[in-house]
Amino acid sequence: MRLADYLAKMHPTTTCPPRVSLVEIGWSWLGAFLGIAAVAAANYNVLAGTDLVMVIGSFGASAVLIYGAIKSPLAQPRNLIGGHVVSAVIGVACYQALHGWMWLACAVAVATAIAVMHALRCLHPPGGATALIAVIGSGKIHALGYLYALIPAGLGAVVMLFVAVTVNNLASTRRYPEYWW
Repeated sequence: MRLADYLAKMHPTTTCPPRVSLVEIGWSWLGAFLGIAAVAAANYNVLAGTDLVMVIGSFGASAVLIYGAIKSPLAQPRNLIGGHVVSAVIGVACYQALHGWMWLACAVAVATAIAVMHALRCLHPPGGATALIAVIGSGKIHALGYLYALIPAGLGAVVMLFVAVTVNNLASTRRYPEYWW
């Protein structure tokens, strides 16, 4: 490939999408608030005093998708649940096998999570972060082992999905999900 052809690929061919309405912004805010509040309340109240966790950073990115970009294929239930659970298992496996080489464990976890999510048709970008958190997380995360795939990754995603289905369908202008599985 010539350099000119390569650089031509970076020339925009479309314009920025139109701004969403204030009502749409409000529904996105409400869904994100309630979804994160639900997992955080479980974390700080129900699971307080245990070694379990319910809040992981990748849920913030999931909130953007399932409350703010609800028509995206990346925001659908299959992608949300499958992406987090599959990536969590991969992240834990990489940490356990490669924790002596953390740089390698990080790279293998994220790259493998992406490849497997693609292969299973459940690509969810926050899943890459879920895999990475399994590697770089605290001792509390590492102590969970493969339970990390169920709590927080799986259960937290299910709680956020329940809120997404409830809130997104309250608005007359929204319909979620586009497909279940």
